[in-house]
Amino acid sequence: MMENAWIIPLFPLFSFLILLVAGKSMKERSAYIGIAATLLSFISAAMVLIERFHEPTYQLHREWLAIGKVSIAMGFEINALNALMLVVVSLVSFLVHVYSKGYMYGDDRFSVFYAYLGLFTFAMLGLVISDNLLQTYIFWELVGLGSFLLIGFYFYKEEAKAAAKKAFIMTRIGDVGLLIGMILLFWQTGSFQYDDIFAAVQAGNVSATMITLCAILIFIGAIGKSGQFPLHTWLPDAMEGPTPVSALIHAATMVAAGVYLVASLFPLYEASETAMLTVAVVGGFTAIFAASIGLVQTDIKRVLAYSTVSQLGYMMLALGSEGYVAGVFHLTTHAFFKALLFLAAGSVIHAVHTQDIEKMGGLWRKLPLTAPLFLIGTLAISGVPLLSGFFSKDEILAAAWMHGHVVLFWIAVVAAFFTAFYMFRLFFLVFSGDGRSEAGDVHESPATMTWPMIVLGILSIAAGYVNTPWFGPFLGDFLTGESAPSHEEAPLWIMIVATAVSLAGIYLAWLMYGKRSLARDWLSSKNSLTYNVLLNKYYVDEFYRMTVGYMVKVLSLFLQYLDRFIVEGFANVLAAFIRAIGTAGSKWQNGQVQWYGAVTFIGLTVLIVILAFTGGYL
Repeated sequence: MMENAWIIPLFPLFSFLILLVAGKSMKERSAYIGIAATLLSFISAAMVLIERFHEPTYQLHREWLAIGKVSIAMGFEINALNALMLVVVSLVSFLVHVYSKGYMYGDDRFSVFYAYLGLFTFAMLGLVISDNLLQTYIFWELVGLGSFLLIGFYFYKEEAKAAAKKAFIMTRIGDVGLLIGMILLFWQTGSFQYDDIFAAVQAGNVSATMITLCAILIFIGAIGKSGQFPLHTWLPDAMEGPTPVSALIHAATMVAAGVYLVASLFPLYEASETAMLTVAVVGGFTAIFAASIGLVQTDIKRVLAYSTVSQLGYMMLALGSEGYVAGVFHLTTHAFFKALLFLAAGSVIHAVHTQDIEKMGGLWRKLPLTAPLFLIGTLAISGVPLLSGFFSKDEILAAAWMHGHVVLFWIAVVAAFFTAFYMFRLFFLVFSGDGRSEAGDVHESPATMTWPMIVLGILSIAAGYVNTPWFGPFLGDFLTGESAPSHEEAPLWIMIVATAVSLAGIYLAWLMYGKRSLARDWLSSKNSLTYNVLLNKYYVDEFYRMTVGYMVKVLSLFLQYLDRFIVEGFANVLAAFIRAIGTAGSKWQNGQVQWYGAVTFIGLTVLIVILAFTGGYL
């Protein structure tokens, strides 16, 4: 099956094309096209993963373009990393497609939504199986296009249009870095193929300075796509899209692409300590930065958005700390529990028709399936023992500590405390206490929305056991071909500390928002400096408007002046000069034959005189 893995992205592509042409006439039936396509992709991906357990890496590429001695190939590769990611992406996409049938039912652009989902899934699956940087970049940009279309799906809302443009522009900033880094690597190695690049680096054919420069430039692209500081501000605003879109973007597609890119190029980053440290520092800072903002958010989707930014920071911290397996492990577990949380949040919004958690409450009994499933996702992301997030997050902490990043380790520990606190703050405000929703008839979501959440709930528990000391570090062995660090090899106290801070965060959230016996003015009072700084997201957007926005405005005014007074002025002067010549010349054309004869006689006389004085030479 591995030799036919190229068909996996084609199923959602066919779905996109069919729905683009005939979707309008199919209406709600268009959902079945999208669901069937992603199901076929998932089944094919699962077969590829099973085969990859017993077979070596498979690669197939053909020459696409030859310029002189330079040959550029296109193809695909099936290795341990992308075989795993094919399953994760296709499975989450399939579940989101099923969920959307209930959530988007009745929307006027139902078929268009499924067409966009197909394009988005195709782009991500194509990116995953690419075996070279050029092909990766093409699909990378297609992922950006898909996100633009989906975030701006409600185009009649100003907020959605602004969010789509913001996501598109900010990720393009990062993409410039990726493009430059990619070109520099091609210049140094003569190839876009991953294997050729890695071989050149290991052979010492690329200088250490150039390796560092290229790795950091490519990482800038990953920063933009994965919403890392300072290019993170687009990701929370992307919540303006439909909730199923948020689940897909935040769990297994767009934001995962940046982490996946760094993991795919891990041998390149390993060759530069500076690049690795840069990845770790940016990831660690983003983890605590975004987690602190999540403490005060009141929009249910924005709380989850900042948790995504923070968790992606954890993954980058892991990769920068040489925790390749830990980073990929957390990418996998996070895909399941974050998709669960977003879909459960969509179920809540579907029931109460608001996203403001301060207007919710008392939904535990009214949403008997959504509530416990949301709790499973909350426990998993908080790192509570025996759930998937516990195992993957602890491996990240262990990687940071065991590779000497002591400061980053403690930053990650504090971020873990924040995560547990704000996630259970969210849970208690939504599901405990008395009902504060203005919605009258609150009822559970239909089966098309609940059973995908049930599947994700099971995976949010079970996925963590693929890399544990009890069942063996299966995932680590699969990804690296050798035993990977696990809880058994890491100091026991790391697991104890991680568990303790998570439980402490949960307990504090319960005292403040569950039991309500502890004052929370310091975290919710509008007179609190801390509250206002966090609520306004450290004023990063305002800073960008004052600096970048101001500079763009000044530049535009300068260019306007240049165009109006210099370019147009020169054109106007030139036009006036030519017009004057034309006007003067037109006076010689008066229609009188005697005048033309006189001018001809004078001109001939002048010419004869000149020839006489020059001896016949002009």
